[in-house]
Amino acid sequence: MAVVVKYVVERNGVERMTFTTKKEADAYDKMLDIAESLELMLEKVDVPLSEQQIESLALEIAKSKDDFMSVLKGAKEPTKAASKNKKSDNVASIDDNNAKQAS
Repeated sequence: MAVVVKYVVERNGVERMTFTTKKEADAYDKMLDIAESLELMLEKVDVPLSEQQIESLALEIAKSKDDFMSVLKGAKEPTKAASKNKKSDNVASIDDNNAKQAS
């Protein structure tokens, strides 16, 4: 029998993602914090967006924050290193249906 350590990122009592390293779990948690802050900003913009659109947009911006930061600093296009969004092999996705039921 093997012992497996898992790091679970949880938001509002809902498991969002499971990782095999603390570093990855912390990075994902930080990304969710950024997305949450972006949602607050996007709610104030003078563009009609639904709650779902705001949440989705904030999450996508947070996922690509390095690209957005380089463009906001004046770069013509995102950096090639930041543009490569590779999904980690150490990540286990939590079923979205479970997350919706817990909300």
